[in-house]
Amino acid sequence: MTPVDDDAPPASPAESLALIQQEQAAVTSRVGLNPLAYYLPWGVAWLVGYGLLFLRYGPDGRIFVGLPDWLPLVVLFVCMALAMVSTVGVSVRRGRGVEGRSSWQGTAYGLSWFLAFAGVGSTLGRFAPLLPDQERGLLWASVSVGTVAVMYMAGSAIWLSRDMFVLGAWLTVINIAGVALGPGWHSLLVSLGGGGGLCLLGVLLWLRGRRSAQPDGRRRG
Repeated sequence: MTPVDDDAPPASPAESLALIQQEQAAVTSRVGLNPLAYYLPWGVAWLVGYGLLFLRYGPDGRIFVGLPDWLPLVVLFVCMALAMVSTVGVSVRRGRGVEGRSSWQGTAYGLSWFLAFAGVGSTLGRFAPLLPDQERGLLWASVSVGTVAVMYMAGSAIWLSRDMFVLGAWLTVINIAGVALGPGWHSLLVSLGGGGGLCLLGVLLWLRGRRSAQPDGRRRG
């Protein structure tokens, strides 16, 4: 009986290429980022939360929908908490089995988010009470959105992702425009432009990943 060599090399260059692509796909499925699980929860949180803020606290103090005063912020914070749980879950699954430089990059980047918002919260908590109610809300929202935008652009340099940089730059633009327009309008822009943009980016990246995973797909730099 002739022994079978399981470690025999592929019979042709085509088989070698197919084997490499198969292994790449397997690694990507284990450690790759699911863009829907990462971007969609935050997009929905901003779309719904800031949308309710606009409806309740519109421009010039206008009330479009007579919601309870506390409801928009509660909905926003609950949605953001759920989005954070999703993000942590995705990051933990992605980090399993990853060691060395990539592991440190992910850990440092995640801690940077926490420390950035800890600094923002302590600073704004000190000075925001000195402002009128509407200006106080605009300050919290604009500085928070600006911090998110900067973190995405910093992340683009770490992960070499053009998509993250474009997202951060887009959030910066709508944040500046919202501050210029004033309270109410800022909530609308962040809801539609920020939340909608996050949802759109997640879907586009997911579709791109599906196309790349096809047997005849070709990855482009």
